Amino acid sequence: MNRSEAKVSEGEVIGVRGMEERGGVGATFDAWYWPPETSSPQETQVLEGPRGLRLCAPVLTTEALRALARTLRAARAEILLDRNVDEIVAAVSAAACRFLDTADPVRAMALDLTGRLTGYSAAMSELVLDGMARDWLEGPLRRLLTSEFDDPGVLDGFRPGPAGSRVRAFGPALSFHVGAGNVPGVTLTSMVRALLVKSAVVVKPAAGDVALPTLFARALAQHDERLARCIAVIYWRGGQEDLERAAMEEADLTIIYGGEEAITALRRIAPPQASILPYHHRVSFGVIGRESLQGDTAAETALAAARAAVIFEQRGCVSPHLYYVERGGQRTPEAFAEQLADALRRLEEELPAASLDAEEAVAIHQLRGAGELRRAAGAGVTVYRGEQAGWTVIYDESPSFEPSCLNRVLRVKPVSDLADVVPLIRPYRRYLQTVGVAGAGGRLAGFAEELGRAGVTRVTSLARVAWPPSWWHQDGLAPLRAMVSWVDLEPGD
Repeated sequence: MNRSEAKVSEGEVIGVRGMEERGGVGATFDAWYWPPETSSPQETQVLEGPRGLRLCAPVLTTEALRALARTLRAARAEILLDRNVDEIVAAVSAAACRFLDTADPVRAMALDLTGRLTGYSAAMSELVLDGMARDWLEGPLRRLLTSEFDDPGVLDGFRPGPAGSRVRAFGPALSFHVGAGNVPGVTLTSMVRALLVKSAVVVKPAAGDVALPTLFARALAQHDERLARCIAVIYWRGGQEDLERAAMEEADLTIIYGGEEAITALRRIAPPQASILPYHHRVSFGVIGRESLQGDTAAETALAAARAAVIFEQRGCVSPHLYYVERGGQRTPEAFAEQLADALRRLEEELPAASLDAEEAVAIHQLRGAGELRRAAGAGVTVYRGEQAGWTVIYDESPSFEPSCLNRVLRVKPVSDLADVVPLIRPYRRYLQTVGVAGAGGRLAGFAEELGRAGVTRVTSLARVAWPPSWWHQDGLAPLRAMVSWVDLEPGD
């Protein structure tokens, strides 16, 4: 489809009419997508979303949701099952390209909504959208497929297997995706993965991440209406147990992103036969070895450490909460904390901090105050801070592992040796995810082994912390293989 064709119904595809100022009460976004050739709900409602944005959503009944599930299953049988996975990749990539095209109204709407929903600055919204959308393009999607399947053709038909057998992989006929709102684009990534394994999808995004999956579905419908018939995106407030239970009963697999409370609540109401794939809240951190504390390298390392935390405003599971800094380098850990503070100050010009709500700002000011009190009492604590709640670095001699209250609040803690980090993090193994490492030199492989034994699932450089590759094992899982079931066709006599 060329650009001129894309513009024919761009108002419909990006939901411009859903962003009109309605009745003088503020911007409203139509936060849902119903598949073509399907009867859509007759009644809608306007709900309060994050930061004053209003979200228009269907008034949904369990009967309508079950009917939608049946329609999606039928569309999957008709369209997806016999569709070559390469064709699906191409269609997804074509829709994703619109998020990266600076002349495309889909990108403009995505940037505007991302800022409205998250409080991100315009520069941060652009950085995050570009970083997320790149993984929905053809190259990264093919790398994901080939990293998990020796022959991705197993998604299209039987392929040679062990001992003369043939094997075939099937995704769930219908998957139900429950999104979290901390990082925009994660829910869409889950939806794209499901399409790759030929699963029809019902997506319930969180309010903070409602825009990108909705816009993507509309863009896909304009490029490939048949494939878009296998998707529904519907926002409703969490806690509507009748709808959530019905969705889980209808789905072959439920994929949940969220904290312990949200996942526990859904498990409690899930039918006994429900298959659930949860992605829990995770915590990440960084480790700075003495080799990175020499001369100009120390300043470069501090800047990379600051950027790793600033992206996503520290709200992503990959975002570092604190840095352990090894003693014995040319710069002391406390001097590194000062360099980190300077790096955060400079990044404020390139990537201004997000607007915070009152609760977030109060949490930061309370943490700063507690640090100042500890310093006054003689503890080994120094607080570096920007204006208002822009950024905070707390140097703390206490080595205990402490999560951040987020929004550019970082602790720096000294250790005598990299190995000292492992026992400090081990009690939190069920929550650990990414560790950004600098300055480990020849010790990196052995250190990564110990981190893995302690529960860490990803070890990378500071520069790559915020951007896991498309093929990463998220939370230690192969995300596509976690969705499929296998059929073995054994050899005859």
